[in-house]
Amino acid sequence: MITRLLLITVYLTLLIRCSGQQKQNNMNPLLCNPDSGVCELPVAPLAGTVTMTEKNTAPIQVTYFTDPICSSCWGIEPQLRKLKLEYGGFVHIDYRMGGLLPSWDGFNSGGITGPRDVAHHWDDVSKHYDMPIDGDIWLEDPLSSSYPPSIAFRAASLQDEKKATFFLRKIREMVFLEKKNIAKWEHLSEAAQQAGLDTTQLKLDMAGPGKTAFEADLALARNMGVRGFPSIFLKNEKGEQEVIYGSRPYEQFENAVQRLVPNATKTEFPKTEMGLFKLYPTWTVREYAEVSGTDRNTALSFLEKRVSDKLLQVTRTKNGAIYRIQ
Repeated sequence: MITRLLLITVYLTLLIRCSGQQKQNNMNPLLCNPDSGVCELPVAPLAGTVTMTEKNTAPIQVTYFTDPICSSCWGIEPQLRKLKLEYGGFVHIDYRMGGLLPSWDGFNSGGITGPRDVAHHWDDVSKHYDMPIDGDIWLEDPLSSSYPPSIAFRAASLQDEKKATFFLRKIREMVFLEKKNIAKWEHLSEAAQQAGLDTTQLKLDMAGPGKTAFEADLALARNMGVRGFPSIFLKNEKGEQEVIYGSRPYEQFENAVQRLVPNATKTEFPKTEMGLFKLYPTWTVREYAEVSGTDRNTALSFLEKRVSDKLLQVTRTKNGAIYRIQ
């Protein structure tokens, strides 16, 4: 038993950390660096060439390594939404799970002994990205691992890719805003129902092909030299590649698309009144400002006015809010 705990401790310490400029003795799976925008793994650097499994005929295939509880990944939701809306005809995003937190068992490094030590950090990250995150989940109902929601996403992908993407968004809202422990089946089942997934099949697949698909994601990440989240690989039909590592401004995403497909053109989509809520049912202020092209105060005033007019519902947290269509 002692040997097993020792191996787990070494594995977590060496494989998983969110560091950037963090000191070595402050390692923790969830202490991501806001300055670098990365939840980092101390392994080999990103590989120069990537082999991907193409899923459709989009000119640019995107492989996105993420994790349901990666705070930096939540921080780039505004950029990814804008990318999908403006260049959705040119890019296809293949979500892959990275396995940020296998377990807390036996973990004790640099004074970090468990999930309680992460709560304040998440509150700080929320302010940095201007995306609502309530770190109190690590005090009230902490996750023991990010593997169950990761496996659930892969299982959901076996049913329907679009529903699985909605499911991933929903469980992120649950963990970051609603303080729900998404390692628990009751919350995964709730999110699956809202996404229109077959929950019975989802639970079966989590124990079989979903788990296998997740393990394949971990192997792919190792083979591709992934060392943190978010890691986003863009590859065109000629095999040319761009890599976006960490949380970066939208311009970097757009520039990558333009370099890979110089004739890529933007798609027009509704940016006024309630048009964006017809595309996505929930928006944070930061997301709405990014996608609509307005400043934060304008976006906030618009959203709050629609709440007053009973057109939107709002869920408020100590670190921000999310708005959803009635």
